[in-house]
Amino acid sequence: MRALTDSEARVLAVLLSARADHEKERLKAAQVPRSTYHAVRRRAYEEGWLRDRYVPHPVPIGRPVVAFLLVRPFADRADELVRKLEANGGTVVLWTGTQVVLAVLFVAKPSDADRLAAGLAADRLCPPPVVVATAVAGPTVPVYFDFEGLWCNLAGLPGTLAYPHGLGGGVETAADDGVATPPSSHQWWAISELVTRPFAPVVAERGGHLIGPFGLPFSQRKILQRGWVVHRTILDPSRLPAYQGRAADQVVLVTGTPRAGARPDQLFATLTRESRVFPFLFATGADRWLVGALGGSAPPPPELQRSRRPVLPTLREYLEGIEIVQEAAAGLRTVVDHRYDRLLPPAAPRAPTPA
Repeated sequence: MRALTDSEARVLAVLLSARADHEKERLKAAQVPRSTYHAVRRRAYEEGWLRDRYVPHPVPIGRPVVAFLLVRPFADRADELVRKLEANGGTVVLWTGTQVVLAVLFVAKPSDADRLAAGLAADRLCPPPVVVATAVAGPTVPVYFDFEGLWCNLAGLPGTLAYPHGLGGGVETAADDGVATPPSSHQWWAISELVTRPFAPVVAERGGHLIGPFGLPFSQRKILQRGWVVHRTILDPSRLPAYQGRAADQVVLVTGTPRAGARPDQLFATLTRESRVFPFLFATGADRWLVGALGGSAPPPPELQRSRRPVLPTLREYLEGIEIVQEAAAGLRTVVDHRYDRLLPPAAPRAPTPA
């Protein structure tokens, strides 16, 4: 596999930022000729380095709790466990590796995730899973499959454009009672069109690099502006070539119980500023936190090791009962790949037909 060029590294950083910029701003940020930018963008999607998704805000669609399950399946029951998680209608992401299964579920209440996890253990498919469940009306998932920070750090690029992108947060409320405004039938149609857009045959035929938000109808752009759906560009580290001998080919998942007085914003700031670790996933439940990061199989340069704060002692300052799982990115299989269309009603409302 060939190595990435400097131009490809810069264009990838701009694409991973997933900013709603005009093409002129993206070209300026990438600092490459227009023809090079478009050629790299097309190549990144054709080679499977990147893919686009539209992620709905969980609260307006009636799934205000997001649960992350880390499961260590029994070797002889792993296939059955994966089938059971895949069949669950709330599962939007499902990764399987040699040691662990990671599932992300959008659910109505934390007990839904707890009941599923308990059922897996009761069926003797696995030991009791680790469950990090959190209501996402607040900033409880500050990083959600955002790979821009780690890519800019790996490529030695100065700063980031939009990292971190999280999940959830505040939404528009009705002025009289503070309750989240539910989508109208037309808004449901626009949400449905966005989250299914990456899988629409017509769009797929044109190429994955054209799934982004440029040229969307006004009703769909308004849903994006409102924050009910966000456009995201997701990296596949198992397919991405190395850059200058550096590759993010190891997936590391860390869970632990927060120590008394520990604040997630302080842990995140310490990891990114002092340890030079840029999580692609950071979720904080009441009694369990989850950090997902990418690392390289080769050790970092000696000068970087000397200048950065050690990661494990940093984690110990904020967490206890720490569990760490590391998987080779090439060994992870994606069974459910950010399929937020599974969360829509069986017959999502369609746009009204003009008279």
